[in-house]
Amino acid sequence: MNIMVTKKSEKKFKGRYPLIQKEDLLEIPKTFTDEWIRFVDSQGKFLATGYLGKQNKGIGWLVNWKGTIDSLFLENLFLKAKDHRQVFDQEEATTAYRLFNGEGDGLGGLIIDRYDKFAVFSWYNETLYQKKATIIQAFRNSFPEIKGAYEKVRFTSDTLPESQKLFGLEAPEPLFVYENGVRYATYLNDGLMTGIFLDQKEVRGRLVEGVVAGKTVLNMFSYTGAFSVASAMGGSSTTTSVDLAKRSLPKTKEQFEVNHLAVDDQKIIVMDVFDYFKYASRKQLHYDVIILDPPSFARNKKKVFSVAKNYGDLVKDSVDILEQEGLLIASTNAANISLEKYKHMIVQALEEKQVRYQFKETYQLPNDFRTNKHFEEGNYLKVFFIEIIK
Repeated sequence: MNIMVTKKSEKKFKGRYPLIQKEDLLEIPKTFTDEWIRFVDSQGKFLATGYLGKQNKGIGWLVNWKGTIDSLFLENLFLKAKDHRQVFDQEEATTAYRLFNGEGDGLGGLIIDRYDKFAVFSWYNETLYQKKATIIQAFRNSFPEIKGAYEKVRFTSDTLPESQKLFGLEAPEPLFVYENGVRYATYLNDGLMTGIFLDQKEVRGRLVEGVVAGKTVLNMFSYTGAFSVASAMGGSSTTTSVDLAKRSLPKTKEQFEVNHLAVDDQKIIVMDVFDYFKYASRKQLHYDVIILDPPSFARNKKKVFSVAKNYGDLVKDSVDILEQEGLLIASTNAANISLEKYKHMIVQALEEKQVRYQFKETYQLPNDFRTNKHFEEGNYLKVFFIEIIK
């Protein structure tokens, strides 16, 4: 099947930009086929093979600019992905990392993470999901060492569970993995989350190395407390983890316990982050280090939070409860905000608070989260270590 792209979109696709938007097509099919599609330019000349699929960004992906897509092509993609991650395969201190990163590894819409001897597949659209038998076979041919796998369905479906076993052995619950020598309890079949966000491994690595040694650490939007555990393993004097989700309390306790850290030495608080800022100000609590890693978008009964609109407020609230000389670790995974824009938002907030500041370190996605140089928004993670003097 051939589908023609608009004259306006030809140049970016010839330049290997992979994501297809509605406005890129001369005519959008009423229903999306499960077959691979040949995309052609306005002259009818072949551009690339790809597919269309409803997802939260765009309506499809270009995959092969040289010809067709078959089992051999997919196997080669997986083998290249494996080769790129050899350093992780040989690293005993880290047993959880990304095996295949969507368009960064050549196939937008599919992400595969490794947790020790197990894999977790995330499917982002139904079209690719329909091809899963072929994809899984190519994967198993390329990664025979993976003993079992689970899948997460990240597109809207009335019939599919959001998480289920895919093949092979069952993973223990919890499954213990290591990252920078720290142990983490993960659950591969517990909803869409596993208990750890693997894209932050380098940032947690810095904490383990001792950048917060002897300091008090406040971890906001703490989820299962991975930043807090990494801080404690790196010698922080105490950590405070704050998250609105009730399950964050037992999950965070567990992460401390599996690393033989006394939970009584740490504080774990179930509370809205903005309420905690007010509480800390009232009680005159101050911290040497504050970690801000909110979701891109969140809603509770009282408030809607989005990074684009509200991140500056978080920074200002943090300044109020930082010690005279403090460290702010500011992080976002908002793909729609560039590194420059994100830095500008933070600088604006710091200027309003009239403090002195210095950006010390910058992190984006680690090497296993391979990105596509023609698709800048794929490098979504942005983290700054900022020294602040009040």
